[in-house]
Amino acid sequence: MHDIRLIRDDPAAFDAQLARRGTPPHAEALVSLDEARRRTIAQAQDAQTRRNALSKQIGQAKGSGDEARAQALMTEVAELKESLPRLEAEEARIAAELDDALAALPNLAAADVPPGEDEDANVEVHRHREPPAFDFKPAEHDAIGPALGMDFETGVSIAGSRFTLLRGGVARLQRALGQFMLDRLVNEHGFEEVCPPLLVRDEAAFGTGQLPKFTEDLFRTTDGRWLIPTAEVSLTNIVRERILGEAELPLRFAALTPCFRSEAGAAGRDTRGLIRQHQFDKVEMVAIVTPDASDAEHERMTRCAEGVLEALDLPYRRMLLCAGDMGFSAARTFDLEVWLPGQNRYREISSCSTCTDFQARRMNARFRPEGEKATRFVHTLNGSGLAVGRTLVAVIENGQQADGSVVVPAAVRPYLGGLEVLEPAR
Repeated sequence: MHDIRLIRDDPAAFDAQLARRGTPPHAEALVSLDEARRRTIAQAQDAQTRRNALSKQIGQAKGSGDEARAQALMTEVAELKESLPRLEAEEARIAAELDDALAALPNLAAADVPPGEDEDANVEVHRHREPPAFDFKPAEHDAIGPALGMDFETGVSIAGSRFTLLRGGVARLQRALGQFMLDRLVNEHGFEEVCPPLLVRDEAAFGTGQLPKFTEDLFRTTDGRWLIPTAEVSLTNIVRERILGEAELPLRFAALTPCFRSEAGAAGRDTRGLIRQHQFDKVEMVAIVTPDASDAEHERMTRCAEGVLEALDLPYRRMLLCAGDMGFSAARTFDLEVWLPGQNRYREISSCSTCTDFQARRMNARFRPEGEKATRFVHTLNGSGLAVGRTLVAVIENGQQADGSVVVPAAVRPYLGGLEVLEPAR
C-alpha cells in the first residue's frame, strides 16, 4: 500500500516510479480521489462546527424570549444533523474507493533495481561453484526419479495433474532436506521456528499482497479461507495490527510448510516432474525490521539461503531482478538459481525480497522508536530458504551417477542415518 501524502506531494515522481514497474500513470486519479475525500471531511467538520455554534445560539434566543429566532435556528440545526450522516457515508465511500485503487498498485522499485520488463533484463550478481562435469549424459530428475521413488502416475491418479507421490528413499531425502534447512536457519542464524496456520483469512492474504490481485493463483476453501501459497503470508501477519517496541526488532521467523498454488498462469509450463506443482514444501524466512536495517537484513537473508545451497554443495548464481520481473510487493528481489545438469540451465530455487513498508501499511504493522511518541511502519522481508522440492531436484540431478544412483550431500546424511547413496530400485 502506498502513502497518499507522498503521491500528493510529487505525483509526477510517483507515476515515473510506476512506469519502471510497467504500470500506467495513476497519480492524477488518486490525488483527485484524495481531494474529494478531504473536501467531504472538511464539509462534515464545518457542518458539525456550525451545528455546535447554533445549539448555543438557540439557548441564548430562548433565554432572551426570541422564540422565532430560536425556531429558525432549530430548523437549521435539524438540517445540519440530517446532512452529517450523508457526508460521513460519502467520505467512507470515497475513502474505500481510494484504498481499493492504492491496493491494486505494486510496490515501487528500489533505486538500485535495474530497469527492464522481464527476466531478460535481470542482472547476475555472482556465481558459486562451476557446474559439475559428467562422463555420461546427465538425465533430468523425472527420468531418474521413478526408480528412486518418485511416483508421478499415482500422484496424478490421486489428485490430478501437478501432484506427485514420493515413496521410500526419495521421500526420506525430501524430509531430510526440509529438516536440515530449518535446523540451519534456527540453530545458526537465529530464526524463531514457527508452525503456522496453512489456512488464512482475507485480511492476512491482503496484508502480504496476495489479494486482491492474485485471487486466481490461490486455492479457496468453501468457508472462505485461503490455502497459503507460501508461509510468508502466515509469518508476516504475526505482526498485523501491532505496535512493537524498537527493542523487539528485528524479529526473524522460519517455517517448513506445505504450500498451495493453482498455477493459473502456468499452462503448458514445466508440466513434467517436480518443478511446478500445486502442492510443495518450502522453508520460508520472514524478517520484521526497522527501516534503517532493511537493506542489511536483505543481504543477510539472501546469504542465509545461499549458505544452504553451499552446504549442499550445489552450484548456483544470484540474480538481481529488474523492475518489471519483481513480485507485486517487492521493492528489491534477489533470485537464487541452482544449476540443473539435466536441463543444462539455471532454475530459480529461492527468491529473497525486501518489501520496505508496503506490506506493513496493508497490515498496519508499526513500531515506536526509542524515546519517541509517534510510531512508524516496520519494514518486512521474506525469502525461500529453500523450496524443498526444487532442492530435491537439484540434489538428484547434480548427484546422479551413471547407474541411476544419487550421492546424498554430506550435510543431510545425519538425517538419514548416515546414508551416502540413494540407490534405484532394481
